[in-house]
Amino acid sequence: MLDLDLTQEIAALRSTFNDIRSVVDVDALEAEIARLSEAAGAPDLWDDTEKAQKVTSALSHRQSELARVTGIDSRLDDLEVLIEMAQEADDEETAAEARTELIALQKAIGDLEVQTLLDGEWDARPAVITIRAGAGGVDAADFAEMLMRMYLRWAEKHGYNATVMDTSYAEEAGIKSATFEIDAPYAFGTLSVEAGTHRLVRMSPFGAAGKRQTSFAAVEVIPLMEEAQEIEIPENDIRVDVFRSSGPGGQSVNTTDSAVRITHLPTGLVVSMQNEKSQIQNRAAAMRVLASRLLLLQKEQEAAQKKELAGNITASWGDQMRSYVLAPYQMVKDLRTDYEEGNPSKVFDGDLDGFIAAGIKWRKRKTED
Repeated sequence: MLDLDLTQEIAALRSTFNDIRSVVDVDALEAEIARLSEAAGAPDLWDDTEKAQKVTSALSHRQSELARVTGIDSRLDDLEVLIEMAQEADDEETAAEARTELIALQKAIGDLEVQTLLDGEWDARPAVITIRAGAGGVDAADFAEMLMRMYLRWAEKHGYNATVMDTSYAEEAGIKSATFEIDAPYAFGTLSVEAGTHRLVRMSPFGAAGKRQTSFAAVEVIPLMEEAQEIEIPENDIRVDVFRSSGPGGQSVNTTDSAVRITHLPTGLVVSMQNEKSQIQNRAAAMRVLASRLLLLQKEQEAAQKKELAGNITASWGDQMRSYVLAPYQMVKDLRTDYEEGNPSKVFDGDLDGFIAAGIKWRKRKTED
């Protein structure tokens, strides 16, 4: 007779999932979806394109969140039926399917549990990530591009929308800096634990053979705010420069000066944007990112927490939060949480969920201490 007693595992999953449901507040989520659905169905919705996009984006995010919860609930029910079928038919193949689904559900519920820890003021917002090459010359520029690809691959694997807003290419290889947006539920809360200095140790493909090279890159993560009246930026406080968008090697990708660089004179903050086709669109996108950064700065100053969110990241020795070692051994290790992976190729291909979950739990413990 087939031995497939998973009673304790199912009970533990049910208990954890019920706790999650109470935190998520499914009733409130359904009410918010109903409100947004009504707004999305208004005949004059698209008279204001910007407002319409906000409504439909918010509705999509809430529906995705609800679907994730209800989907797990349904899968738990189906798993119990599958176990019963396997036992009644004494079918090892069905039993194997049940065990596989149990492991998948344990991961899905674990991921959802981590999301319930995201209760910060801006955690639900989209994230804007800026990566800058630090110390290490050409290797650092190449490393910065590797990190950019890593986060874009992570977003792709999760089905999240990622938009590259600006890229400054280095002369020999890699990038000096890049800014991109990831629009997903709780993108900022999820990815903000990735902010800091990242270190790469490897045999340099650019230097003398047989020598290890250490290079650094800084990752900044800020929430992309709704356009609101919280931050007003007087025209006299900014300098706007326009230039021609360019790709690797400085080659022109269009024939108009559509790229925009905005400098906020009182703070020295600089935002560049070249993703959009027109200068007007690039300016609007740059102003939105600038407003987000200024709002963060204002909140940090009010709370006297200067390094809490985007932080002051130097991208050099003594400040790293994660090491990617490719030689003499293979290891990626987070120096805050001690979480590690022995396959750097998988990590650089976007396999970041373990690091992110460990980081969110670590941050929560720090705030509770």
